[in-house]
Amino acid sequence: MPVAELKERHAAAIEAVNDLRERLKQRRQQLLDTDVAGYARSQGRSQVTFGPTDLVCCRTLQGHTGKVYSLDWTPERDRIVSASQDGRLIVWNAQTSQKTHAIKLPCAWVMTCAFSPTGQSVACGGLDSMCSIFNLNSATDRDGNLPVSVTLNGHKGYVSCCQYVPDEDIHIITSSGDQTCVLWDITTGLRTTVFGGEFQSGHTADVLSVSINGANSRVFVSGSCDGTARLWDTRVASRAMRTFQGHEGDVNTVKFFPDGNRFGTGSDDGTCRLFDIRNGHQLQVYYQQHSDKEVPLVTSIAFSISGRLLFAGYSNGDCYVWDTLLARVVLNLGSVQNSHENRISCLGLSADGSSLCTGSWDTNLKIWAFGGHRKVI
Repeated sequence: MPVAELKERHAAAIEAVNDLRERLKQRRQQLLDTDVAGYARSQGRSQVTFGPTDLVCCRTLQGHTGKVYSLDWTPERDRIVSASQDGRLIVWNAQTSQKTHAIKLPCAWVMTCAFSPTGQSVACGGLDSMCSIFNLNSATDRDGNLPVSVTLNGHKGYVSCCQYVPDEDIHIITSSGDQTCVLWDITTGLRTTVFGGEFQSGHTADVLSVSINGANSRVFVSGSCDGTARLWDTRVASRAMRTFQGHEGDVNTVKFFPDGNRFGTGSDDGTCRLFDIRNGHQLQVYYQQHSDKEVPLVTSIAFSISGRLLFAGYSNGDCYVWDTLLARVVLNLGSVQNSHENRISCLGLSADGSSLCTGSWDTNLKIWAFGGHRKVI
């Protein structure tokens, strides 16, 4: 068959696929006669209200000398690890604000960090394209630095995110600028499974974030610069289970809803979205209108322990607390006393849901606690 004819048939096939995709999108829109907020309003659900003392900044963690890029809590909620552009990981006692470890990194350009489920180890990754594991119980070297216990080497691009598989310290999932996610065996330092890459159902641009399903640790979701989120099963690496579209910019952050049936996303388009993994539908868009032309990017998100609240950090320093049912902002931590002075780059909720930690380009972390008449939601 002549090359010209092959190209013509290939172009026709692409056009047919795009047409089918558009028709499917339109059909789905017809079926989506309402969203979560519309249904909640029709049922007379009332909005969550916050008083001035219901969520307050109780501690500011100072010690980094560069922009804070990532943070994570231990399951026991008493410690936090943070990663900064100053080239250090700091492990904090969240109750006393004291530093328990200050780890000098092999590569200063760190982008992500995570605590192991037992809290005995921390992992980090960045522009060195590796994921480094540190055992916090290891002895320091003669210079007082904690040595790297394990190096996970195999990505062909920067490591953007890492998360330990829940309830075990031997497996971790990383995402990368090489358009893949990888499941690693930490005991051997080898890749167990690669998700994406040469497979057609994988991401077509840098993968920026991953979130493992707390209800089923074999399932995780990834967000990418291709504007999509994809659902994966660690037992089936050859293809994504579902692809979720709707964003008009990079998907910077993904997070599973507490029940494991839904997940949230945050994007450069300034929106957060809620998706259902069972039917693939978008359930809700969370977007706050701004008076100025420049729309702030969503950098990180977290759900409250019940899922009723969505915490979202933005590039302009705002941190909105959304009522997930009614899609309304009930509080902006960026406008209260002791708020951050720069971009909110990361945030995370303690395991019991009682405290929120935010990290910022202003080099500080802040711990926010529920108080007043407001209990954990």
